[in-house]
Amino acid sequence: MAIPIFQRTLGKNVSFSGIGLHSGKKVHLTLKPAPINHGIKFVRTDLPDNPTIPARFNCVVDTSLATVIGSDGVIVSTIEHLMACLAGLSIDNVVVELNSYEVPVMDGSAGPFTRMIMEAGIQEQAAPRHFFVLKEPIELEQDGKFVGAYPDTTFKITCNIEFAHPLIQKQSCSIEVEDHIFEHEISSARTFGFLHEVEYMKRYGLARGGSLDNAVVIDENDILNENGLRYQDEFVRHKLLDCIGDFSLLGMPILAHIVTSKSGHAFNHAFLENFFNNKVSWQTLTLDEPADLPSGTAKSLAI
Repeated sequence: MAIPIFQRTLGKNVSFSGIGLHSGKKVHLTLKPAPINHGIKFVRTDLPDNPTIPARFNCVVDTSLATVIGSDGVIVSTIEHLMACLAGLSIDNVVVELNSYEVPVMDGSAGPFTRMIMEAGIQEQAAPRHFFVLKEPIELEQDGKFVGAYPDTTFKITCNIEFAHPLIQKQSCSIEVEDHIFEHEISSARTFGFLHEVEYMKRYGLARGGSLDNAVVIDENDILNENGLRYQDEFVRHKLLDCIGDFSLLGMPILAHIVTSKSGHAFNHAFLENFFNNKVSWQTLTLDEPADLPSGTAKSLAI
């Protein structure tokens, strides 16, 4: 499948209602088409003057339990699943309106967002997309965690995880990020947690909206969800989904092969900061055809 080279937005408004994973608060969220070069911006309709926060790495204010963006004291929390959906479907320009500070968790995956957007349709716009194109690898490694980005002609992610639990252990997943693959192989993978961690967070007023309806919960030996897993390797697929959401905060699509190992929101964000401190390692391009790629990248785009 060809990489979309023109900017894209939604065909029409799409609305969702649910609760926040950590806040437990009810929230209504509406996605609206946006003009060329608008990007993804969150609007808090519950606050005076409807403050707006761009979905960019330099607006991230917290990554301890979820990805949180903020500006002038206003925040929007737990944006990663929605951002993964928009990036996974190559949607560039959207207004995200919500009447609380946390995006609804839905079923713990990006599946509900993806299905509704696909039903609403995606609109191509009359302006080229701008891509980050790597000229050389960029890597970050610390305390056993690793993220690397390597020159490529498309957007790929290889995600590796390792947990000292018999149901997870070592898992790896590698995909080319494009609409059909994201929709069918990644978007429905749910967030997961260990029972003792969930109980601990609830004791301290966190994960108030968490339940077996919106997360895979594991005790010492078993999956507590009645219907089990949606994929045999749902754990690593969800971590890959999170990576797509985190890397979307570059603000533009990237042509690269991203490889992660034991990473999470905080370390992914540290990599983004490192990426922007290595400006000699990349350039930004619009692509009218494969020949527009620098000669050192690869021979041709995947069509």
